Amino acid sequence: MTIFLILAPYGAFTSLMLLTSATPSLLAATFVCGGTIAFDTWRGRSVKILALGSAILFAAIATYLNVIDANVSDKAVKLAVDVGVFVISLGSILVRYPFTTQYALESLPAEIAAMPGFMRANYIITSAWTAAALLMMLVNAAILYVPGLPIWLGLAVAFAARNSAVFFTKWYSAHRRTRYAALHPPHALPKAH
Repeated sequence: MTIFLILAPYGAFTSLMLLTSATPSLLAATFVCGGTIAFDTWRGRSVKILALGSAILFAAIATYLNVIDANVSDKAVKLAVDVGVFVISLGSILVRYPFTTQYALESLPAEIAAMPGFMRANYIITSAWTAAALLMMLVNAAILYVPGLPIWLGLAVAFAARNSAVFFTKWYSAHRRTRYAALHPPHALPKAH
């Protein structure tokens, strides 16, 4: 469910951009971000860097379109979203608190979170998401600035990049759990006399 909550605003934005204009798509994505923040708050969880940053990003772009320049192309809006997500992801690494840390702290036992490899794992997973955002940003920049590149290329790369990041997150998390279990086998139960 966590991955769904992380990706829901972007799924809403991308889907609606195929059906309508940028402003309703951005506002819907902002609303979905708000919903994920409210859901986390209701469950007693922290407000996530990614969710809050994305809500601000979507709202800021929608405000720009409605207050400053309504003639920004849909391609430029998609690129702006990709740049924003890249900045949020990379920024979380640069401030030494990878955005995946919040999700991991709420889903793992405290003894695993206290291990030295925990933060390294979060840097690696967040770096995978940052690389996916960078790839989407570069492809959408190419679509914007190189005439003739098909729009579907951006959708295909976004689909592949996000799914690769999801797969890597699940695989690497399982790999770390397996490694932890191998290094720290459960104690044998004492035999009954």
